[in-house]
Amino acid sequence: MIEVISQKCVGCGACLKACAYSAIRVEAKLAEIDIDKCVLCGACVQACPFDAIIIRKKSAQTIDKSDYKGIWVYAEQREGILACVVHELLGKGRELAEQLACELTAVVLGHGLNGIAEELIAYGADQVIQIDDPALKHFKDELYAEALSNLAEKYKPSIILAGATVIGRSFIPRVAIQLNTGLTADCTGLEIDAETGNLLQTRPAFGGNIMATIITANHRPQMATVRHKVMDPPPRDDSRNGIIIREELSFELLDECSRFISFEKEKTKLVNITDANVIVSAGRGIKDAKNFAMIEELAEALEGAVGASRAAVDSEWIPYSHQVGQTGKTVKPGIYIAIGISGAIQHLAGMSSSDYIIAINKDPDAPIFKVADLGIVGDLFEVVPALIKKIKEVRA
Repeated sequence: MIEVISQKCVGCGACLKACAYSAIRVEAKLAEIDIDKCVLCGACVQACPFDAIIIRKKSAQTIDKSDYKGIWVYAEQREGILACVVHELLGKGRELAEQLACELTAVVLGHGLNGIAEELIAYGADQVIQIDDPALKHFKDELYAEALSNLAEKYKPSIILAGATVIGRSFIPRVAIQLNTGLTADCTGLEIDAETGNLLQTRPAFGGNIMATIITANHRPQMATVRHKVMDPPPRDDSRNGIIIREELSFELLDECSRFISFEKEKTKLVNITDANVIVSAGRGIKDAKNFAMIEELAEALEGAVGASRAAVDSEWIPYSHQVGQTGKTVKPGIYIAIGISGAIQHLAGMSSSDYIIAINKDPDAPIFKVADLGIVGDLFEVVPALIKKIKEVRA
């Protein structure tokens, strides 16, 4: 809260000049602050020559950070199959655990989890904590948040990592609130600060125009969700040994606000873009939804998947599940072909780590050419059919 000390204020107006938000006025030689406009930036405090303005801050809650040890990876699974991002998180978690000289733990929730713990250990976990309960057979925010929160309160990990998937984005924020800690969403980089031991969590900000590095300095655990395909999974090693801890939790008294009805799989014959080694993406340049048939034909010829820019998805030419970019999916295929995509920074954030990028655009100054390994300047309606014909001839 901000306060003007009437005994010190002389109405000189120095604070008026310093305030960029027009939140101060002087009445009867006394400064008055409009709380609705004030953002507590402190500029007026520094400008006042009489120390007549003060900002009172609540003292930060202090915890004994030495009580928190180890790195956790939430091992998301559905119907007994681990999400691909889990393997990537185990790879990065292993790297961070070695820097901190601590254990890497995978936490898995669900029902019928036979064999999952062994797979997690093979991919780098030192130990696995699991709750196998019929109540957790289908994902529900409240139950999963309650389970993970209870485990975290019991074992006190220093870091919890999860995938920035539909499930991760749904319930991990609930966990952070229940643990009274911070959460950095959609991270693309994780490192350890050598001096403090804090987790440096990097994510795109301001529409992808800058990369922000965020720390959770005063609270534990440090929590982050990480985008798929931005980190490399480790090789599987079935010779590794680890500890499996089986926990139990009663959900009978939990007040649920929702109930599971069914899980509807996406009805499409197209390959999932996050699993594809070749992706053919199209943007506003294809002009119409019907022209995606040409893109699909090229993708099929290359045994790849179909992607799209946000402009194409917003135009309702193709479902959101195909969107690549900051507000869509992050992909890392061997070959990424961008057709009629200008290359806005938000789109580049989702595909720039591809091994080989081919761009087709009639504008030679399109930003996409700056990241492309191979650029074709030309009319896509001439280039793409020619490519399809050539590829089919070679494969015939």
